[in-house]
Amino acid sequence: MNKTIDLTQTVYQLTETFPELIDILASLGFTEITKKAVRLSVGKLITLQRGADLRGIDMDSIVGTLEANGFTVVGYIGKTAGQPTATPASPATDATQQIKALLRRINDGEAMESVRADFVRQFRYVPANDIMRAEQELISEGQPVSEVKKLCDVHSALFHGEEENGSSHHDLHHGLHHDQEEMMVGQAMENRDRTVELRMTTGHPLQTFYRENDAIVAVLGKIARALDGDGDVAAALSDAATLAVHYAKKGDLIYPLLKTRHGIYGPSQVMWTIDDEIRAELSTLLRLSAESARDDGWKSRVKDLIVRAREMTFKENSILFPVCTANFTDEEWRQIYVDSKAYENCLGVEGAAWAEGEELLAKEKNQSSPVADNITDELRVNMPGGSLTLTQLTALLDTLPLEVTFVDDGNINRYFNQPFSEKAFKRPLAALGREVFSCHPPKIEPMVRAIIGDLRSGKRDSVSVWMEKNHRATLVTYHAVRDAQGRYVGTMETVQDMEEARKHFRKSMSSE
Repeated sequence: MNKTIDLTQTVYQLTETFPELIDILASLGFTEITKKAVRLSVGKLITLQRGADLRGIDMDSIVGTLEANGFTVVGYIGKTAGQPTATPASPATDATQQIKALLRRINDGEAMESVRADFVRQFRYVPANDIMRAEQELISEGQPVSEVKKLCDVHSALFHGEEENGSSHHDLHHGLHHDQEEMMVGQAMENRDRTVELRMTTGHPLQTFYRENDAIVAVLGKIARALDGDGDVAAALSDAATLAVHYAKKGDLIYPLLKTRHGIYGPSQVMWTIDDEIRAELSTLLRLSAESARDDGWKSRVKDLIVRAREMTFKENSILFPVCTANFTDEEWRQIYVDSKAYENCLGVEGAAWAEGEELLAKEKNQSSPVADNITDELRVNMPGGSLTLTQLTALLDTLPLEVTFVDDGNINRYFNQPFSEKAFKRPLAALGREVFSCHPPKIEPMVRAIIGDLRSGKRDSVSVWMEKNHRATLVTYHAVRDAQGRYVGTMETVQDMEEARKHFRKSMSSE
């Protein structure tokens, strides 16, 4: 069998042709390549060279290993064992700059067909992300979105047209109905222009998410430079602490919406889990930094964290956010904008005001404060212990020193109180009317299902969970809610900050 590897092909194409590459590349540091979902999504967008750049793996070592395993490698300029490899099939050494030059030719009035022909000839093997990056760089340099969108007419020859041999190298739409991951990649490719448009809309949530990713990449670069001796690693890592806010917003505002409203469950199953792993590792490394900052094992973990976080920004920018663009309605984006207000800034990125979102924000504020002209004329809620007006009941529940959530007997979120203090757990209003399980990451969902199952069956009346949340002692309790006849009508979750109680009892014990 002819075992020739063309490095201008995508990782997905190479591993489909030579499945044995999966184990070989995993041993070289491409650990996620063993996951089918990764090969079917990111693997379809990047070449091995691009993957090596993301992972910080030496390409010469990769080529040497492949040749040692009996492969003939083409499409790469470099030296292995002192010998040059084959001439590359792709002439592009700086795809971004060359694509930008093509767009400038269009703006200078050159015929579209002439530019398109050069585009196909030069960039048929360029990863889609490089093309998107070129567009984004042009916009960041001040190029109007209307001009950048001209690239759509040019690169459509790659993404929807056919090459001379009758097949498109970049045809990511083949067989999409067989696999959701492929569908996601297809949606991402088709909605790049709309994504660019929303990204340039002042204050739009997508603009803020992309800006946060830019900040994440910058702070990861600072940590990497510190690891190389240019700065204090522990201090650089501490500067990155609030990148966890970015992952929290995705987990609360994006993944559940994709899953419950649009039937796209891949991100919540895969990316959400990785997000939580990155957040947990960052927290652990920060906690250990004082005692382990000079330890090689600690530094190795920091380096791995950088790689994983960088890869996540790539996956978000190239796949997740364009998929959101393809599916989210204007109303859903406005709700995301409103719910985002509850989160602190990520790495100092403050979202600008978005006019459409501000309109909804003002409307919800008015609705959350039911006030009658005459409080005696307002609707009263009669209960066995007395009666309250709607205004009084709302204010009373919001004044409780607890975060309260009620989930009905159909497992649907029906109520969150709005305490005046900072919440330990964000409760986006968009989650109301959604199944409670969709609001929890994959690793937590089985536990939540088991708890509610026990409360429903009568096996238990309450379940308490003690934890550290935001470095504060926190008590989360799930209570079975039953009517006068003892029938289960739902579950109430309460979250209580116990830090003051912990400090009080520590002080009392130390004084004895």
